[in-house]
Amino acid sequence: MSDATDLETIRAVGGGALGKRMGIEIIEASPERLVGTMPVEGNTQPYGLLHGGASVVLAETLGSWGAAMLAGPERVAVGLDINATHHRAARAGVVTGTATLLSGGRSVASYEVAVTDEDGQRVCTARITCLLRDRAPGA
Repeated sequence: MSDATDLETIRAVGGGALGKRMGIEIIEASPERLVGTMPVEGNTQPYGLLHGGASVVLAETLGSWGAAMLAGPERVAVGLDINATHHRAARAGVVTGTATLLSGGRSVASYEVAVTDEDGQRVCTARITCLLRDRAPGA
């Protein structure tokens, strides 16, 4: 992740190439809470439902940015673990992911990410854990 210092920086970088392709938009960002949206259209599996992997990409994008913000500009966040439970299908519209910091220390940050549909129904719950480490010299 790039230096995650403010919402405008995060919005400019977004979720990288994959996040752009998936239409992820970051709405709110702080080390404690991040919110982003993603369209269902274009992110579906063969049955026309939101692909479970798309929900995971949204969750990882939000949790990784939160961890990068928590790490600060001289450090980096790298993913250690992500898991997700899919609760219900989303067929159309936009889903919203809300990442909430569960635990943030000097070396590890964990977030819970709730992905909801336009009716506020939970589509997916994910948990992401990132390692926070010093930036490599010259990186």
